Amino acid sequence: MIPELESVVGALPTESTQQAVGYPTLFLLVALGSLVPVIPTGALVSSAAVVALHQSSPFSLLFVFLVASGAAFLGDVCLYWLGQRGVRSNHGSKWLEALTRRAAPERLAQAQEKLEEHGGTVLILSRLVPAGRIPVMLACLLGKMPLKTFARGDVPACLAWAATYQLIGILGGSLFPEPWQGVVAAVALTVVISGAPAVWRRLRARFGHGTG
Repeated sequence: MIPELESVVGALPTESTQQAVGYPTLFLLVALGSLVPVIPTGALVSSAAVVALHQSSPFSLLFVFLVASGAAFLGDVCLYWLGQRGVRSNHGSKWLEALTRRAAPERLAQAQEKLEEHGGTVLILSRLVPAGRIPVMLACLLGKMPLKTFARGDVPACLAWAATYQLIGILGGSLFPEPWQGVVAAVALTVVISGAPAVWRRLRARFGHGTG
């Protein structure tokens, strides 16, 4: 049995190989998830943090943080630039239409109000609140915020977002001896965090309608 286990372990990719493949993959998926908001990027960052926690390199967690925040920033800026093209165009664009479809009217109204009150600092909160990024981005687009202004506000937003989800991964990974157990815990936690606001809105709407 022991020789079989040793052969399996020997067949696994080395830590350096995992990093060489993992960091570019993480960057690509987070950037793509920021551009096309269907990929659970928070869960990706938390999972990568769990894996990095169990690696021997002291800089693994730092690399995950830099890769995730950089990819999120790139995706946000590209999406905002594409949205700006739609705002300037007389016929709009598919990107602007997609953003509009994903932003509920009441969430957009709240985002526009917060943007007027707090300016670009609202971008930080939008990245940390589940489903808050798109309404705030759309509010910035409709408010004709310049790309440079948006980018300046998005830098600390992406840094705070990456740090938050990395912390979730670290907490999940530190509770379990095996990396895969920490990954499962981190993904489950991020799914709960991401889905809680939607569940709360549905319950409030149902009970509110029932009492009305």
